Amino acid sequence: MVAKINVGSSLYGALAYNGEKINEGQGRLLATHKIFDEGTGRLDIRRAAEDFSRCMPAQVRTRNTVIHISLNPHPDDRLTDTELTAVAEEYLEKLGYGNQPYVVFKHEDIGRHHLHIISVNVDEDGRRLNKDFLHRRSKRITDGLECKYGLHTAERKRQQQAELLCTVDVAAGDVKRQIGNVLKGISGKYRFQTLGEYRALLALYNVTVEECRGEVRGREYRGFVYSATDDKGEKIGTPLKASRFGKRYGYEAFERWCAASKEQIKARKLGGITQATAMAALRRTKDRAEFIALLKAKGVDVVLRKTDTGRIYGATFIDHRTGCVLNGSRLDKELSANSLQEHFAPPAAGIPLPIALSQQSDTADMPTHASLYDDAASGGLGLFTADTQGMDAEEEAFMREMQRRKKKRRNKRKI
Repeated sequence: MVAKINVGSSLYGALAYNGEKINEGQGRLLATHKIFDEGTGRLDIRRAAEDFSRCMPAQVRTRNTVIHISLNPHPDDRLTDTELTAVAEEYLEKLGYGNQPYVVFKHEDIGRHHLHIISVNVDEDGRRLNKDFLHRRSKRITDGLECKYGLHTAERKRQQQAELLCTVDVAAGDVKRQIGNVLKGISGKYRFQTLGEYRALLALYNVTVEECRGEVRGREYRGFVYSATDDKGEKIGTPLKASRFGKRYGYEAFERWCAASKEQIKARKLGGITQATAMAALRRTKDRAEFIALLKAKGVDVVLRKTDTGRIYGATFIDHRTGCVLNGSRLDKELSANSLQEHFAPPAAGIPLPIALSQQSDTADMPTHASLYDDAASGGLGLFTADTQGMDAEEEAFMREMQRRKKKRRNKRKI
């Protein structure tokens, strides 16, 4: 558990920051002391500020009267609201703030749940509370709480600034190295459940992947082939087998990661975070470009798959805060491709469109009895046959309709 302590003078600012978040459904109010709590999990910011003011003497001997603490359990710690409340109250008691007015918030706006605590830094006589060795005392307290509640320990590690991922540029040469850097950069950091979601993530860096299957010496295999793309999502250059980058980027590893991702997203309810952000942006605008910009500012990229005429037939949301890649139809009916197409007016001329992918298939569910990919038996690209099965239900229906219309036009021309 990591505790971050800030001492300042803006009480209303601290209350407004936390209160607005939980009132928007991104957390809840867990506990208060000497502050009114209506019991709804929400906060009346004005009323709370008045209650704090009544607990403050007219004359104080310090400028920094407010203490704002963030308690951050390890992401793998699974604590109920009751346990989190007990941890916060015990922490405050041992730090010397147990009898002070305070409020405890639980934030749920990122992948891990954490606590924010607001209290005052002066006693009833206006004297500053003991601030000596505050951070050192706090560390001893969190170490004790980790032991008592069986939490993960906070290990101090050297911070290494991660190298920013760059989009693949075929003109720059050494495409294999560039694609390898992208695969290494996203490996283990994002959760996806279908090939389409994986493709959407790769599309941000001008890379695409195709699932291929074949048979060598009577043995069936499945594999991946990676390619560089241009800014329109069209493949360019020579395709590269997954075996050239390592087994961790092949079909077998992909299948295992999808299964693990599905469990993590469900257990930690990560989709709700992306859904809340996307719905808030959707309600603010009917302009497609503005919708994408609003989400990007919040750390969420949107990849839209479109026809040549600009009609949306697929939408994927990539939340860099939680590391989740989710089809719009998974999040909410209003975020599905058809709903987004109806919501947005056609883009005006001259406005750049978001990333577009070629009309590739998107698996709705992972196969339950897939054959394993054998790198040694891959033979060559000539043995691979493109896999176009397992398309997302909404996209499949749309593509069938487009094929029907195309066939109808051909028949008319023959007449």
